[in-house]
Amino acid sequence: LGFGVASIGMTLTAWAVVARSFGWILVGSTLFGMGRGASEQARYVAAEVQPPAQRAKVIGLIVFAGTIGAVGGPLLVAPSETAAARVGIEAVMAGPFVLSALLTLLGFLFVFGGLRPDPKTLSWETAAAPDDAAAAETAVPLRQLFARPAVLLALASMTIGQLVMTLIMVITPLHMNHLNHATESVSLVIMAHTLGMFGLSTGTGWLIDRYGRVVMIIAGAALLILSSIMAPFAAGVPMLAVALFILGLGWNFCFVAGSSLLSDALAGPEKGRVQGASEVIVALSSGAGSLGTGSVFASGGMLAVGGVGLAFTLLLFAILAWSSWARRPTLSQV
Repeated sequence: LGFGVASIGMTLTAWAVVARSFGWILVGSTLFGMGRGASEQARYVAAEVQPPAQRAKVIGLIVFAGTIGAVGGPLLVAPSETAAARVGIEAVMAGPFVLSALLTLLGFLFVFGGLRPDPKTLSWETAAAPDDAAAAETAVPLRQLFARPAVLLALASMTIGQLVMTLIMVITPLHMNHLNHATESVSLVIMAHTLGMFGLSTGTGWLIDRYGRVVMIIAGAALLILSSIMAPFAAGVPMLAVALFILGLGWNFCFVAGSSLLSDALAGPEKGRVQGASEVIVALSSGAGSLGTGSVFASGGMLAVGGVGLAFTLLLFAILAWSSWARRPTLSQV
């Protein structure tokens, strides 16, 4: 359903670009965003059909797949423009939306026609908790579910990791522009950041399954702190690239480990509601980071941006400490 909605959204957006209708572009983009939000749940779907000891590896593999889009997407912009012009679509930038519509339609057909049996059925068969069926009998309020220490820690790991990453990453090109770096240098730094975010995800999954979810959240938070300190003082391209790579890797650790912990901490009937709500909260944190970083940078420069990132990461450490104190036996198992 998510891929189908996304395909409709991109088709509508492509038409709107040709018709030069900004309003319909917004409608199409909204539909695409809804579809993308649904596709973000793929990592949880993949995790549910795996035993707990293998979930982090699978989630890491799904996140790693994002590398293909992150690298391949920009490379397809020019060819898609050329192909669109050849079939009579002359509007500037319509080609990428047409290609996106076709790719998401392909994803819809693949999932709808080829994903058998349904992962929900497999998740029931591989459920680790024998009382999952009993849990379905009672709908626990969402607020109570998020009050569980492991669930709160998982949410904090993903949300704060996303916020700090967005806060620093979004403003870095402007910071580099103020330092008179060339556009090519900005691209190299962002490429290093993308590599840290996605390129090592398969290894991240192995580390999480080997050393535990909480240990890797701690490692991710430590990397976020290091990046928050390095980025304001890095003036040259090599040091900026290292700082942004570390930022991406810290996000990766927090995101994959947090997703794995969230999947482990919930019974089958609880997962859909909590995972969906978590995605909304993570998306809101990303938006807050994007909107807020400009004001922070304007008031105090990159040093202030790093300081805010450091403060939020210290909050994650505080939540880690509270979670460990609240339910040490539960966390020691993950």
